[in-house]
Parts: sequence; structure tokens; C-alpha cells
Amino acid sequence: MEKAYKTMKTSGAINIALGVVVLVLGLASGILMIASGGCLLKNKRHIVW
Repeated sequence: MEKAYKTMKTSGAINIALGVVVLVLGLASGILMIASGGCLLKNKRHIVW
């Protein structure tokens, strides 16, 4: 019975750690996308099609 609890504890810890990593990566990518879009809007008159 203790082995099952230990396995669940380890699985829960991994899930929490993975969730934090995904949250941080999502936040960082969103900030980078907004900054990139701002640069494009700022320099849109220099872009020639």
C-alpha cells in the first residue's frame, strides 16, 4: 500500500513541476510575440511588398 502512495506522490510532484514549466514557457512566448508585433507595427512604413 505504501508503494502506491509513493508512486502517486511522485506523479503529483512531476505534474506540478511540468505545469509550472509550461506556464512559464507560455508566458515568455506570449511576451516575445507581443514585442515582435510591436516592432512590426512601429516599422510598418519601411516594409515594402
